[in-house]
Amino acid sequence: MLSYRRTTPPLSALAATLAAAAVLVTSGCTTPPDRSGGAEGAPGPAGSALAAVDTLTVKGRAPKTGYDREKFGRAWADVDGNGCGTRDDILKRDLTGVRFKEGGCKVASGVLADDPYTGGRIDFVRGRSKVDIDHIVALSDAWQKGAQRWDADKRRRFANDPLNLLAVDSAANRRKSDGDAATWLPPNKAYRCTYVAAQVAVKKKYGVWVTRGERDAMKRVLGTCPEQRLP
Repeated sequence: MLSYRRTTPPLSALAATLAAAAVLVTSGCTTPPDRSGGAEGAPGPAGSALAAVDTLTVKGRAPKTGYDREKFGRAWADVDGNGCGTRDDILKRDLTGVRFKEGGCKVASGVLADDPYTGGRIDFVRGRSKVDIDHIVALSDAWQKGAQRWDADKRRRFANDPLNLLAVDSAANRRKSDGDAATWLPPNKAYRCTYVAAQVAVKKKYGVWVTRGERDAMKRVLGTCPEQRLP
């Protein structure tokens, strides 16, 4: 009579094979922990704008209900007590060749030699200018991400803080509207790292939160310049 060699593996080998298969199935179906906060790339160097992104609170955008520019106080108030409105303070800071009218406050003319948003040159003449003073973090954006809970004094300080203000091309500013980093970035790509770092600094200073998409957009930009510092 012919004899046949047993081909069924021993029970111990079979058990080991089934255990290994279970590990493969489990590892293929389980999402590893999100240690980067869900954004792309590694954490930034200590003290960098990229690292600071991870200190911002991530929440959904609240409704815009109740927003009004007047909730942030009278436009361009003299919050630093120097006798000049904030708009003229920023024009004096950001323009070159500045000339004044009515003493040393009201800027009559000057040149925005290198517009941050477009990279272009803009001549400023009071009353017929194509220069706006932009809120780097828009007031409406802030309203939907925490500012509606602030008192009037904090909103006034936010709206007039030089850290959050920049002289820019008016057309680019109006295209931005109240967009955040997820929906609008300056066409001038060379300025994007500086711009996003400024947004991070403002939101960190005032406790304005970011959406998940905004946080990820900030990290994508700052990932190209990981040594970028906060202003």
